[in-house]
Amino acid sequence: MTSKLADHLRAATDDELGVLLQLRPDLAVPVPADISQLAGRVQSRVSVARALDGLDRFTLEVLDGLRYVRGEDGCASVETLLTLTAAAGVDSARVREAVERLRQLRLVYNAQLHGDDNQLRLVGVLDELLGPYPAGLGRPAAELVEEAWSTSPNGWQGERRRAARSRATSGEAGSAGVPEPPVDPVALAADPAGLRRALLSAPPEARAVLDRLAEGPPLGQAASHAPLAGPVQWLVEHGLLVALAPDLVELPREVGLVLRRDAGPLGQLHPSPPPLDGQHRPNADAAGAGQAMEAVRQLDTLLALLGEAGTPRLRTGGLGVRELRRLAKETGIDEATIALLLEVAYAAGLLAAAPSPERPQGEYPTDERWLPTPAYDTWRTASIARQWALVARTWLSMTRAPSLVGQRDDRDKVIGALSVEVARANAPAVRRAVLEVLATDGESVSVDVEAVLAWLAWRYPRRYRRSGVMEHYARAALREAAALGVTGLDALTSYGRILLAERPDADDDPLGVRAESDALVAALDRLLPAPVDHVLVQADLTVVVPGPPEPTLATELAAVADAESRGGATVFRVTPTSVRRALDAGFTAADLHALFGRRSRTPVPQTLTYLIDDVARRHGGLRVGTAGAYLRGDDENLLAEVLADRRLAPLALRRLAPTVLATPHTPARLLSALRDAGYAPVPEDATGAVVVTRPAANRAGVARPGGELFGLAAGFGYVDDAERLQLTGPRLAAVVEQIRRGDRIARAARRSPLAKPLVDENGTPISASQAHAQALAVLRQGITERKRVWVGYVDAHGTTGSRLVRPVSMGGGFLHAEDDRSQTRHTFALHRITAAALDT
Repeated sequence: MTSKLADHLRAATDDELGVLLQLRPDLAVPVPADISQLAGRVQSRVSVARALDGLDRFTLEVLDGLRYVRGEDGCASVETLLTLTAAAGVDSARVREAVERLRQLRLVYNAQLHGDDNQLRLVGVLDELLGPYPAGLGRPAAELVEEAWSTSPNGWQGERRRAARSRATSGEAGSAGVPEPPVDPVALAADPAGLRRALLSAPPEARAVLDRLAEGPPLGQAASHAPLAGPVQWLVEHGLLVALAPDLVELPREVGLVLRRDAGPLGQLHPSPPPLDGQHRPNADAAGAGQAMEAVRQLDTLLALLGEAGTPRLRTGGLGVRELRRLAKETGIDEATIALLLEVAYAAGLLAAAPSPERPQGEYPTDERWLPTPAYDTWRTASIARQWALVARTWLSMTRAPSLVGQRDDRDKVIGALSVEVARANAPAVRRAVLEVLATDGESVSVDVEAVLAWLAWRYPRRYRRSGVMEHYARAALREAAALGVTGLDALTSYGRILLAERPDADDDPLGVRAESDALVAALDRLLPAPVDHVLVQADLTVVVPGPPEPTLATELAAVADAESRGGATVFRVTPTSVRRALDAGFTAADLHALFGRRSRTPVPQTLTYLIDDVARRHGGLRVGTAGAYLRGDDENLLAEVLADRRLAPLALRRLAPTVLATPHTPARLLSALRDAGYAPVPEDATGAVVVTRPAANRAGVARPGGELFGLAAGFGYVDDAERLQLTGPRLAAVVEQIRRGDRIARAARRSPLAKPLVDENGTPISASQAHAQALAVLRQGITERKRVWVGYVDAHGTTGSRLVRPVSMGGGFLHAEDDRSQTRHTFALHRITAAALDT
């Protein structure tokens, strides 16, 4: 089958191959060497499973229908499928659309290379992935009975039959009070009228079991592996179910078809997703923009708090639970939002772990702390819309799941924020899928959470029903989108639609934050209130900002005042502490007077003027500095000589007192320099006692061979590159061309005369030395006659290969040749050439 599919791929156009690689990007990681390798990947179990995960419920039902109508020759008729779907009331155009998508994914392909496209072949691994029950129907009754008796001819099945016959012969009453012999499922399946009568006579409990199995899959197992009893036992004894094990039954195909007589053999089909039934929200954009502004403010507050002293990084790389609670308490933001903001800031490069100048003692066995990066200083000077654009783009694309913070992992340990356990490669796909659901129901329409989940269950049925993971992430994505302002009043905002439609391709600017024309920023800017450049200073030393402050004003206020409340208007308060902080930052009293005089639309109250002057008058009365080492002595003349010694000028000594000098360098550096200059200093400790030093033996530290790096890599787990690979434009064309070129080379190599063992005139294989000598003669002939030659060689990795080239020259131990097909020049070492033959 691989060769037939490879022939179809070779016959496909470049555009068709490009569509295949776009729909299944994992096929291009790494780029296949040729078409045959691509065909192998197309049919591989992992790749096919990934392709099936992206199909909606109806397309999977159509694929199941093709499996059902597949004949003995392995071909499925599209016309037969259309007949069955028409009986179920499905439009043929919708079915053909699903079949065409399956063709594009190469899950099915035409049985004939050219001509009729009504007959399709299915990729072989589909039966393994989708199960042995096409369309949810069981196997024929004859096959089931044969399997049941072959697996246990004299065991439990024989005992069950003998017990049933014993009840019949002894006159034991059946369900209707009349002795009933056991019914043969094969005979019942061959009698349509008798089968219908048996179904009509089934008790309500038994009929409910049949209806459930008729929907598929047709297998049923007793709870807790208990023996069959009650309605299930009745169905087995009346031939409507076949017992395959003491606790396992299967519904015969003939019974399932009768039960599906209204919907058709394929059962109930679902060509359309469930309705969303949303509610129009005309104020969604306004509500979303307000929340977006609040999210930016919360992130700025959080990072500013971390910028004061940071927070310790745990040994596992995350943030401690108590530290998370402390941040939530000090900022007034709930813990879930704190975790979300931390993860977004980390993914956006606004937050990182850095060495701490003072290692914390006690519970934290690391000297690193979580601190804002220099990118944060640039980010906070941008407009609110541009700040939010970075946050939103990062959230949509980051492979982090903040909703996992606070939960317990497989080892029953709490998952911390910023830890490796929060990494999830499929998180961006779920977020995008959720926003796509909101975008399908019109603009500014709110959708109920359960309706969104039902839509996702139709769109991604295989992903959704696996352990409920997608449901958890989907609910989290809705909460996070509301917290960040991507949605407003449970509806996707207009700028949220722009965010969803973005497909950033630039490798050097993946988030598009440096784009000169940014539609997302412009759309949000129109909804936000205009930034203000003025304040209202009041007599109680409060400063009111009547709107969002412009970046420069926000920076100035953060330096001279403390924020008290935020909202439509932000209130700051000027305190002695805030004034001292401004003076410490380099402001003078005159600068502060000028700042409030320039920014305030109201007269500056005298209380503020007096406060600034009073704090400035006392500011700087005491000074604190640092020194790497000091030098003291009772002889002032000796200290004056040292201070004037030019040889000690690099130490930058300065006099603190008549008998004390200080230097920014370390005590060891000071001691060494003084001794080199001919002085005789001695070191002393903090108490003034002389320190006696002895030569210490040098020892190497304990080597740790990259354990932490390995732990990080293992902790993040497998992150699939194919999920992030976007093949578009020139890159896609280059990949297709590389595959085509490799296939041409591979096919040419298979036609090479060197593919067969070399023999002499008598058919006897020749030795390697004879083959090498013969190859040199052929190469000289090729150079003389300007003919193309097949050259067999061994590369630097020991791999044998062959290439069709036109020899140009040979000398110095090398062969120089040209490849007419690729217009490239090749050089072969003569000792690596194993054989050569003229091209015929």
